[in-house]
Amino acid sequence: MPGIIQSLLDTDLYKFTMMQAVLHQFPGAQVEYKFKCRSPGVQLAPYVDEIRDEIRQLCELRFTEAELDYMRSMRFVKSDFVDFLGLFKLNQKYIHLTPLDNGEVDIRVRGPWLHTIMFEIPVLAIVSEVYYRNTQPGLDLAEGRRRLDEKLRLVETPALHGIRIADYGTRRRFSRDWQREVVQTLKQRLGSTGQLTGTSNVLFAMELDLRPMGTMAHEYLQACQALGPRLRDSQVFGFEKWAQEYRGDLGIALSDVYGMNAFLRDFDMYFCKLFDGARHDSGDPFQWGERMIEHYKTNRCDPRTKTIIFSDGLTIQRCIELFERFDGRIQVAFGVGTNLTNDVGPAALQLVLKMIECNGQPVAKISDTPGKTMVEDEGYLSYLRQVFDLPAPPPAVPINRPLPIIR
Repeated sequence: MPGIIQSLLDTDLYKFTMMQAVLHQFPGAQVEYKFKCRSPGVQLAPYVDEIRDEIRQLCELRFTEAELDYMRSMRFVKSDFVDFLGLFKLNQKYIHLTPLDNGEVDIRVRGPWLHTIMFEIPVLAIVSEVYYRNTQPGLDLAEGRRRLDEKLRLVETPALHGIRIADYGTRRRFSRDWQREVVQTLKQRLGSTGQLTGTSNVLFAMELDLRPMGTMAHEYLQACQALGPRLRDSQVFGFEKWAQEYRGDLGIALSDVYGMNAFLRDFDMYFCKLFDGARHDSGDPFQWGERMIEHYKTNRCDPRTKTIIFSDGLTIQRCIELFERFDGRIQVAFGVGTNLTNDVGPAALQLVLKMIECNGQPVAKISDTPGKTMVEDEGYLSYLRQVFDLPAPPPAVPINRPLPIIR
Protein backbone atom coordinates (compact mmCIF):
# COMPACT_ATOMS: atom_id res chain seq x y z
CA MET A 1 0.00 0.00 0.00
CA PRO A 2 1.40 3.46 -0.85
CA GLY A 3 2.61 5.47 2.11
CA ILE A 4 0.70 8.37 3.64
CA ILE A 5 3.43 10.77 2.51
CA GLN A 6 4.05 10.30 -1.21
CA SER A 7 6.08 13.46 -1.89
CA LEU A 8 8.67 15.42 0.06
CA LEU A 9 6.75 18.54 -0.99
CA ASP A 10 3.88 17.35 1.23
CA THR A 11 5.01 19.68 4.00
CA ASP A 12 4.83 23.34 5.00
CA LEU A 13 6.72 26.00 3.06
CA TYR A 14 8.45 27.36 6.15
CA LYS A 15 10.38 24.09 6.43
CA PHE A 16 12.04 24.92 3.11
CA THR A 17 12.61 28.59 3.89
CA MET A 18 14.22 27.71 7.23
CA MET A 19 16.16 24.86 5.64
CA GLN A 20 17.70 27.21 3.09
CA ALA A 21 18.74 29.55 5.90
CA VAL A 22 20.27 26.59 7.77
CA LEU A 23 22.21 25.52 4.66
CA HIS A 24 23.74 28.96 4.24
CA GLN A 25 23.99 30.21 7.85
CA PHE A 26 24.20 27.19 10.18
CA PRO A 27 25.18 24.08 8.17
CA GLY A 28 26.96 22.40 11.12
CA ALA A 29 24.22 22.79 13.75
CA GLN A 30 23.17 19.64 15.64
CA VAL A 31 19.65 19.46 17.10
CA GLU A 32 17.13 17.30 18.92
CA TYR A 33 13.33 17.33 18.61
CA LYS A 34 10.80 15.74 20.96
CA PHE A 35 7.25 14.60 20.17
CA LYS A 36 4.31 15.33 22.45
CA CYS A 37 0.59 14.61 22.20
CA ARG A 38 -1.14 17.32 24.21
CA SER A 39 -4.49 15.55 24.01
CA PRO A 40 -4.93 13.62 27.30
CA GLY A 41 -5.48 9.89 27.39
CA VAL A 42 -4.60 9.16 23.75
CA GLN A 43 -3.05 5.72 23.23
CA LEU A 44 -0.59 5.77 20.33
CA ALA A 45 1.66 2.88 21.39
CA PRO A 46 -0.55 0.22 19.72
CA TYR A 47 0.21 1.81 16.34
CA VAL A 48 3.96 2.26 16.73
CA ASP A 49 4.86 -0.45 14.17
CA GLU A 50 2.50 1.10 11.62
CA ILE A 51 3.98 4.55 12.27
CA ARG A 52 7.48 3.11 11.91
CA ASP A 53 6.61 1.56 8.56
CA GLU A 54 5.20 4.87 7.29
CA ILE A 55 8.39 6.66 8.38
CA ARG A 56 10.44 4.01 6.58
CA GLN A 57 8.54 4.78 3.38
CA LEU A 58 8.97 8.52 4.01
CA CYS A 59 12.74 8.00 4.18
CA GLU A 60 12.74 6.39 0.74
CA LEU A 61 11.37 9.47 -1.01
CA ARG A 62 13.39 11.80 -3.23
CA PHE A 63 12.44 15.02 -4.95
CA THR A 64 11.39 14.60 -8.57
CA GLU A 65 12.66 16.87 -11.32
CA ALA A 66 9.20 18.46 -11.62
CA GLU A 67 9.23 19.20 -7.88
CA LEU A 68 12.72 20.70 -8.08
CA ASP A 69 11.64 22.87 -11.01
CA TYR A 70 8.71 24.09 -8.93
CA MET A 71 10.99 25.00 -6.02
CA ARG A 72 13.34 26.73 -8.46
CA SER A 73 10.45 28.91 -9.68
CA MET A 74 10.14 30.64 -6.29
CA ARG A 75 12.01 33.93 -6.39
CA PHE A 76 13.49 33.56 -2.89
CA VAL A 77 14.82 30.01 -3.43
CA LYS A 78 18.47 29.97 -4.42
CA SER A 79 19.95 27.65 -7.03
CA ASP A 80 22.43 25.94 -4.70
CA PHE A 81 19.58 25.07 -2.32
CA VAL A 82 17.67 23.39 -5.16
CA ASP A 83 20.86 21.51 -6.03
CA PHE A 84 21.04 20.35 -2.42
CA LEU A 85 17.40 19.23 -2.48
CA GLY A 86 18.21 17.18 -5.58
CA LEU A 87 20.57 15.13 -3.40
CA PHE A 88 18.43 15.18 -0.25
CA LYS A 89 16.86 12.17 1.43
CA LEU A 90 15.59 11.78 5.00
CA ASN A 91 17.63 9.25 6.97
CA GLN A 92 15.82 6.86 9.31
CA LYS A 93 18.83 6.66 11.64
CA TYR A 94 18.01 10.15 12.93
CA ILE A 95 14.50 9.28 14.22
CA HIS A 96 13.75 7.00 17.19
CA LEU A 97 10.31 5.68 18.25
CA THR A 98 9.71 4.00 21.61
CA PRO A 99 6.34 2.77 22.88
CA LEU A 100 5.83 3.65 26.56
CA ASP A 101 4.13 1.65 29.30
CA ASN A 102 1.38 4.27 29.67
CA GLY A 103 0.32 3.78 26.05
CA GLU A 104 2.04 6.90 24.75
CA VAL A 105 4.89 7.01 22.24
CA ASP A 106 8.24 8.71 22.67
CA ILE A 107 9.53 10.07 19.35
CA ARG A 108 12.94 11.74 19.19
CA VAL A 109 14.74 13.19 16.21
CA ARG A 110 18.50 13.77 16.67
CA GLY A 111 21.12 14.77 14.15
CA PRO A 112 22.31 17.60 11.89
CA TRP A 113 19.65 20.32 11.67
CA LEU A 114 20.07 20.44 7.90
CA HIS A 115 19.19 16.74 7.63
CA THR A 116 16.46 16.53 10.30
CA ILE A 117 14.44 19.72 9.78
CA MET A 118 12.15 18.02 7.24
CA PHE A 119 10.92 15.33 9.65
CA GLU A 120 8.47 17.41 11.71
CA ILE A 121 5.48 18.01 9.44
CA PRO A 122 5.28 14.63 7.67
CA VAL A 123 5.84 12.69 10.92
CA LEU A 124 3.02 14.56 12.66
CA ALA A 125 0.77 14.01 9.63
CA ILE A 126 1.65 10.31 9.70
CA VAL A 127 0.87 9.92 13.41
CA SER A 128 -2.43 11.73 12.98
CA GLU A 129 -3.59 9.74 9.95
CA VAL A 130 -2.48 6.37 11.38
CA TYR A 131 -4.43 7.13 14.56
CA TYR A 132 -7.64 8.05 12.76
CA ARG A 133 -7.59 5.24 10.23
CA ASN A 134 -7.33 2.81 13.15
CA THR A 135 -9.83 4.47 15.48
CA GLN A 136 -12.26 5.82 12.86
CA PRO A 137 -12.12 3.30 9.99
CA GLY A 138 -14.46 4.13 7.14
CA LEU A 139 -15.63 7.37 8.74
CA ASP A 140 -18.29 9.07 6.62
CA LEU A 141 -16.91 12.51 5.75
CA ALA A 142 -20.38 13.94 5.16
CA GLU A 143 -20.24 15.63 8.57
CA GLY A 144 -16.89 17.19 7.71
CA ARG A 145 -18.28 18.52 4.43
CA ARG A 146 -21.32 19.93 6.22
CA ARG A 147 -19.12 21.72 8.76
CA LEU A 148 -16.83 23.05 6.03
CA ASP A 149 -19.81 24.36 4.06
CA GLU A 150 -21.16 26.06 7.18
CA LYS A 151 -17.83 27.81 7.76
CA LEU A 152 -17.49 29.00 4.19
CA ARG A 153 -21.01 30.38 4.18
CA LEU A 154 -19.95 32.69 7.01
CA VAL A 155 -17.40 34.46 4.80
CA GLU A 156 -19.29 34.32 1.49
CA THR A 157 -20.83 37.75 2.02
CA PRO A 158 -19.90 41.05 0.33
CA ALA A 159 -18.98 42.58 3.70
CA LEU A 160 -16.20 40.00 4.12
CA HIS A 161 -14.74 40.01 0.61
CA GLY A 162 -11.63 41.67 2.04
CA ILE A 163 -10.84 38.82 4.43
CA ARG A 164 -7.69 36.81 3.61
CA ILE A 165 -7.47 33.16 4.70
CA ALA A 166 -4.85 30.48 4.03
CA ASP A 167 -4.78 26.76 4.84
CA TYR A 168 -2.18 25.95 7.52
CA GLY A 169 -3.47 22.49 8.40
CA THR A 170 -0.98 19.86 7.21
CA ARG A 171 0.49 18.69 10.51
CA ARG A 172 -2.76 17.77 12.28
CA ARG A 173 -4.95 16.85 9.33
CA PHE A 174 -7.44 14.01 9.48
CA SER A 175 -5.89 12.56 6.35
CA ARG A 176 -3.98 13.61 3.25
CA ASP A 177 -7.00 13.06 1.02
CA TRP A 178 -9.26 15.11 3.29
CA GLN A 179 -6.84 18.04 3.33
CA ARG A 180 -6.65 17.94 -0.46
CA GLU A 181 -10.46 18.03 -0.65
CA VAL A 182 -10.61 20.92 1.82
CA VAL A 183 -8.06 22.97 -0.14
CA GLN A 184 -9.83 22.22 -3.44
CA THR A 185 -13.13 23.34 -1.89
CA LEU A 186 -11.54 26.50 -0.54
CA LYS A 187 -10.21 27.31 -4.00
CA GLN A 188 -13.59 26.70 -5.63
CA ARG A 189 -15.53 28.75 -3.08
CA LEU A 190 -13.07 31.52 -2.09
CA GLY A 191 -10.51 31.62 -4.89
CA SER A 192 -12.35 33.90 -7.30
CA THR A 193 -12.98 36.54 -4.61
CA GLY A 194 -9.35 36.56 -3.47
CA GLN A 195 -10.38 35.49 0.03
CA LEU A 196 -8.18 32.38 -0.23
CA THR A 197 -4.56 33.52 -0.28
CA GLY A 198 -2.99 30.07 -0.54
CA THR A 199 -1.85 27.06 1.45
CA SER A 200 1.18 26.27 3.56
CA ASN A 201 1.33 22.82 1.90
CA VAL A 202 3.82 23.07 -0.95
CA LEU A 203 2.56 19.97 -2.78
CA PHE A 204 -1.05 21.15 -2.87
CA ALA A 205 0.11 24.64 -3.87
CA MET A 206 1.92 23.13 -6.84
CA GLU A 207 -0.90 20.77 -7.85
CA LEU A 208 -3.74 23.28 -7.40
CA ASP A 209 -1.94 26.39 -8.67
CA LEU A 210 -2.10 28.20 -5.34
CA ARG A 211 0.42 30.41 -3.57
CA PRO A 212 2.59 28.54 -1.03
CA MET A 213 2.56 30.39 2.31
CA GLY A 214 5.09 30.56 5.14
CA THR A 215 8.25 32.18 6.48
CA MET A 216 9.77 31.13 9.84
CA ALA A 217 8.73 28.91 12.75
CA HIS A 218 9.65 28.80 16.43
CA GLU A 219 12.50 26.35 15.95
CA TYR A 220 14.49 28.88 13.93
CA LEU A 221 14.51 31.49 16.72
CA GLN A 222 14.92 28.81 19.38
CA ALA A 223 18.04 27.46 17.68
CA CYS A 224 19.48 30.98 17.69
CA GLN A 225 19.64 30.70 21.51
CA ALA A 226 22.54 28.32 20.96
CA LEU A 227 23.88 29.72 17.68
CA GLY A 228 24.01 33.44 18.45
CA PRO A 229 26.76 35.33 20.27
CA ARG A 230 24.71 36.08 23.42
CA LEU A 231 21.43 34.64 24.71
CA ARG A 232 19.86 38.04 25.35
CA ASP A 233 20.53 39.02 21.73
CA SER A 234 19.36 35.71 20.19
CA GLN A 235 16.08 37.11 18.86
CA VAL A 236 17.81 40.10 17.25
CA PHE A 237 20.47 37.74 15.88
CA GLY A 238 17.79 35.53 14.34
CA PHE A 239 15.99 38.43 12.66
CA GLU A 240 19.25 39.83 11.31
CA LYS A 241 20.32 36.47 9.90
CA TRP A 242 16.88 36.07 8.29
CA ALA A 243 17.15 39.49 6.64
CA GLN A 244 20.66 38.63 5.50
CA GLU A 245 19.36 35.44 3.88
CA TYR A 246 16.24 36.83 2.22
CA ARG A 247 17.07 40.51 1.62
CA GLY A 248 13.53 41.76 2.20
CA ASP A 249 11.61 38.69 1.04
CA LEU A 250 9.59 36.55 3.49
CA GLY A 251 9.36 39.49 5.86
CA ILE A 252 6.94 38.22 8.51
CA ALA A 253 8.52 37.94 11.97
CA LEU A 254 7.29 35.42 14.55
CA SER A 255 6.46 37.25 17.76
CA ASP A 256 5.95 34.76 20.58
CA VAL A 257 9.17 32.83 21.21
CA TYR A 258 9.80 34.90 24.36
CA GLY A 259 6.42 36.55 24.74
CA MET A 260 5.11 39.82 23.39
CA ASN A 261 7.00 42.14 25.73
CA ALA A 262 10.38 40.71 24.78
CA PHE A 263 9.44 40.75 21.10
CA LEU A 264 8.51 44.43 21.15
CA ARG A 265 11.74 45.30 22.99
CA ASP A 266 13.77 43.67 20.22
CA PHE A 267 11.55 44.58 17.27
CA ASP A 268 12.76 48.18 17.15
CA MET A 269 12.33 50.84 14.47
CA TYR A 270 14.91 49.15 12.26
CA PHE A 271 13.03 45.85 12.22
CA CYS A 272 9.64 47.58 12.04
CA LYS A 273 10.72 49.17 8.78
CA LEU A 274 12.71 46.19 7.52
CA PHE A 275 10.06 43.49 8.00
CA ASP A 276 6.62 43.45 6.35
CA GLY A 277 4.83 42.45 9.52
CA ALA A 278 4.50 39.89 12.31
CA ARG A 279 2.69 36.64 13.08
CA HIS A 280 0.63 35.89 16.18
CA ASP A 281 0.67 32.32 17.54
CA SER A 282 -0.19 32.53 21.25
CA GLY A 283 -1.89 34.77 23.79
CA ASP A 284 -4.89 37.04 23.36
CA PRO A 285 -5.04 37.94 19.63
CA PHE A 286 -7.05 41.14 20.12
CA GLN A 287 -4.61 42.55 22.69
CA TRP A 288 -1.70 41.48 20.49
CA GLY A 289 -3.12 43.25 17.43
CA GLU A 290 -3.74 46.47 19.34
CA ARG A 291 -0.20 46.40 20.71
CA MET A 292 1.29 45.83 17.25
CA ILE A 293 -0.61 48.83 15.85
CA GLU A 294 0.59 51.07 18.68
CA HIS A 295 4.13 49.74 18.35
CA TYR A 296 4.23 50.62 14.65
CA LYS A 297 2.92 54.11 15.37
CA THR A 298 5.51 54.61 18.11
CA ASN A 299 8.23 53.57 15.66
CA ARG A 300 7.06 55.96 12.93
CA CYS A 301 5.52 53.30 10.69
CA ASP A 302 2.06 53.60 9.19
CA PRO A 303 0.30 50.42 10.40
CA ARG A 304 -1.76 50.39 7.20
CA THR A 305 1.44 49.52 5.29
CA LYS A 306 2.16 46.52 7.55
CA THR A 307 0.63 43.04 7.86
CA ILE A 308 -0.31 41.04 10.92
CA ILE A 309 -1.01 37.34 10.52
CA PHE A 310 -3.04 35.36 13.03
CA SER A 311 -2.42 31.60 13.22
CA ASP A 312 -3.16 30.39 16.75
CA GLY A 313 -5.90 27.73 16.83
CA LEU A 314 -8.21 29.81 14.67
CA THR A 315 -11.80 29.12 13.75
CA ILE A 316 -13.48 30.89 10.86
CA GLN A 317 -15.71 32.74 13.34
CA ARG A 318 -12.66 34.03 15.21
CA CYS A 319 -11.10 35.13 11.89
CA ILE A 320 -14.21 37.19 11.18
CA GLU A 321 -14.12 38.80 14.64
CA LEU A 322 -10.45 39.73 14.25
CA PHE A 323 -11.01 41.00 10.72
CA GLU A 324 -13.84 43.25 11.89
CA ARG A 325 -11.63 44.63 14.68
CA PHE A 326 -8.55 45.40 12.59
CA ASP A 327 -9.61 45.82 8.95
CA GLY A 328 -8.66 49.27 7.68
CA ARG A 329 -6.29 49.91 10.57
CA ILE A 330 -3.61 47.42 9.50
CA GLN A 331 -3.40 44.70 6.86
CA VAL A 332 -4.75 41.44 8.29
CA ALA A 333 -4.40 37.80 7.19
CA PHE A 334 -5.22 34.44 8.74
CA GLY A 335 -3.67 30.98 8.71
CA VAL A 336 -6.30 28.40 9.69
CA GLY A 337 -5.12 24.88 10.45
CA THR A 338 -6.82 22.13 12.41
CA ASN A 339 -10.27 23.74 12.27
CA LEU A 340 -10.22 23.28 8.50
CA THR A 341 -8.33 20.01 8.00
CA ASN A 342 -9.45 18.00 11.05
CA ASP A 343 -13.01 19.02 11.89
CA VAL A 344 -14.92 15.97 10.69
CA GLY A 345 -16.50 14.75 13.94
CA PRO A 346 -13.89 13.08 16.20
CA ALA A 347 -11.77 15.38 18.34
CA ALA A 348 -8.53 16.52 16.67
CA LEU A 349 -5.26 15.40 18.22
CA GLN A 350 -3.00 18.18 19.51
CA LEU A 351 0.36 16.93 18.25
CA VAL A 352 3.72 18.72 18.29
CA LEU A 353 7.33 17.84 17.50
CA LYS A 354 9.42 20.62 19.02
CA MET A 355 13.13 21.39 19.07
CA ILE A 356 14.45 20.98 22.62
CA GLU A 357 18.22 21.13 22.05
CA CYS A 358 20.74 22.72 19.68
CA ASN A 359 24.48 22.08 19.71
CA GLY A 360 24.17 20.29 23.05
CA GLN A 361 22.41 23.22 24.72
CA PRO A 362 18.74 23.30 25.81
CA VAL A 363 16.47 25.60 23.81
CA ALA A 364 12.88 26.61 24.46
CA LYS A 365 10.11 29.02 23.70
CA ILE A 366 8.15 30.78 26.44
CA SER A 367 4.69 30.99 25.03
CA ASP A 368 2.07 33.64 25.75
CA THR A 369 -0.36 30.71 26.10
CA PRO A 370 0.04 28.49 29.21
CA GLY A 371 0.71 24.87 28.27
CA LYS A 372 2.51 25.60 25.00
CA THR A 373 5.96 25.93 26.57
CA MET A 374 7.97 22.75 26.00
CA VAL A 375 11.37 22.11 27.58
CA GLU A 376 13.10 19.26 29.43
CA ASP A 377 15.51 21.42 31.44
CA GLU A 378 13.48 23.48 33.91
CA GLY A 379 16.65 25.20 35.14
CA TYR A 380 17.31 26.51 31.65
CA LEU A 381 13.71 27.71 31.40
CA SER A 382 14.13 29.71 34.62
CA TYR A 383 17.38 31.16 33.29
CA LEU A 384 15.69 32.09 30.01
CA ARG A 385 12.94 33.91 31.93
CA GLN A 386 15.58 35.80 33.91
CA VAL A 387 17.59 36.81 30.83
CA PHE A 388 14.50 38.13 29.00
CA ASP A 389 13.00 39.65 32.18
CA LEU A 390 9.88 37.50 31.97
CA PRO A 391 7.54 36.84 34.90
CA ALA A 392 7.39 33.38 36.41
CA PRO A 393 4.34 31.37 35.42
CA PRO A 394 1.46 31.19 37.92
CA PRO A 395 1.67 28.16 40.23
CA ALA A 396 -0.25 25.13 39.04
CA VAL A 397 -3.36 24.20 40.97
CA PRO A 398 -2.90 20.72 42.52
CA ILE A 399 -5.24 18.31 40.82
CA ASN A 400 -6.13 16.57 44.08
CA ARG A 401 -7.49 19.72 45.73
CA PRO A 402 -10.94 21.06 44.84
CA LEU A 403 -11.09 24.55 43.38
CA PRO A 404 -12.62 27.18 45.68
CA ILE A 405 -16.20 28.18 44.99
CA ILE A 406 -16.42 31.85 44.03
CA ARG A 407 -19.71 33.41 45.02
